[in-house]
Amino acid sequence: MSSSQKEFRKNDFSQGSVIQNILKLALPMTLAQLINVLYNIVDRIYIGRIPDHATMALTGLGLCLPIISMVIAFANLFGMGGAPLCSIYRGKGNEEEAEAIMGNSFVLMLLWGLILTVLGLLLKRPMLYLFGASDATLPYADSYITIYLLGSVFVMVGLGMNSFINSQGFGKIGMLTVLLGAVSNLILDPIFIFVLGLGVQGAAWATIISQGLSALWIVRFLTGNQTILKLKPQAFRLKKQRVLDIVGLGLSGFTMSITNSLVQIMYNASLARYGGDLYVGVMTVVNSIREVVSLPVNGLTNSAQPVMGFNYGAGKYKRVKNSIVFMSVVSIAYTTLAWSLVHGFPEFFIRIFSRETDLVTAGIPAMQIYYFGFFMMSLQFAGQSVFVALGKSKNAVFFSIFRKVIIVIPLIVVLPGAFGLGTNGIFMAEPISNFIGGLACFGTMLCTVWPELIRKDE
Repeated sequence: MSSSQKEFRKNDFSQGSVIQNILKLALPMTLAQLINVLYNIVDRIYIGRIPDHATMALTGLGLCLPIISMVIAFANLFGMGGAPLCSIYRGKGNEEEAEAIMGNSFVLMLLWGLILTVLGLLLKRPMLYLFGASDATLPYADSYITIYLLGSVFVMVGLGMNSFINSQGFGKIGMLTVLLGAVSNLILDPIFIFVLGLGVQGAAWATIISQGLSALWIVRFLTGNQTILKLKPQAFRLKKQRVLDIVGLGLSGFTMSITNSLVQIMYNASLARYGGDLYVGVMTVVNSIREVVSLPVNGLTNSAQPVMGFNYGAGKYKRVKNSIVFMSVVSIAYTTLAWSLVHGFPEFFIRIFSRETDLVTAGIPAMQIYYFGFFMMSLQFAGQSVFVALGKSKNAVFFSIFRKVIIVIPLIVVLPGAFGLGTNGIFMAEPISNFIGGLACFGTMLCTVWPELIRKDE
């Protein structure tokens, strides 16, 4: 028996306990995502401690988040689009097509990484002003994003191709991938920011160098002998239908990231109007905390996708149902706990990023409003995960757009002015959308996917 066949049996998600299969991926994937978030979180922690103009520098970095989200969106388009397809075809036993999907996704990431670099550098200044930059914060934002965009290809490969490592069941390797980059970033940040005195530019250089190391590690692993599916030159030739399938399934993750970017733009622009640069800084801290507290539920729902997709492709529909139940229950329980901690101790979380009195004072009520009923967000995560795992891209895309574009953005525009709520109204948009969007997404999944699984399992 070849090493590839042995590894296939080892990572055969149609065998053994469904819960163990999910947790086997969830633990290293969650740690990997936590480490990955450290790329930007560590930047913000260090920048928030720059001796002069810390709040302005932190606010400038926050203005870059929509552009960073756009780069991540394209990594998700090809990574989260191709990886579930690989799981489905691997479940069917068609490894040749699975490798072709991975190869096409890799080429698409390289091409779009270069395109985004050029477009970003050309349009960065007007975009930053559109996103709420002032003359005081623009220099910080421009300094950071210019360097970050030069590493777009590394970000695309580092984030997107790691999905193909995880989808094959190599959760520990996926974790080591981002651990390599995050540890590098943790070491390089203080050197570039403080020792070399580069400030926000130093944070950007540390980030892209670290992402470059992660990207090289991924390519080396996927072209080596340990992997099940290999990254081969003969799989690089783009095929129209295959690309359409990848993009079609990846539209959910892409839409979520793009709509996140749009929402960040609206939040920053509205907060700059009603509260000034201080509240844009508050939003940067709120977003940073959310990235961390959302990690476990993101890790769980993402790790459940290969298990659900594999079993769906293998015709093991009862195991798919068991995966959905386990994922949903744990997600709701965790987000309820997270809500209680953030609501009860907001100042503790804020002071991780900034100790400036004005920002802390403004941030405490903003945190409590923004995170109200956070447990409802888990329903959105769980519903989206099921739709993506089973290849139902249209449903996944619709609910990505529904919550952010149809609910959040109009509320950000209407609430602060029409009801005289000011900045409080802007922060209220998020919990309202969590309740409406979460119920709609999860309820639709139960009414459509669940009956289908029951019918096929009979």
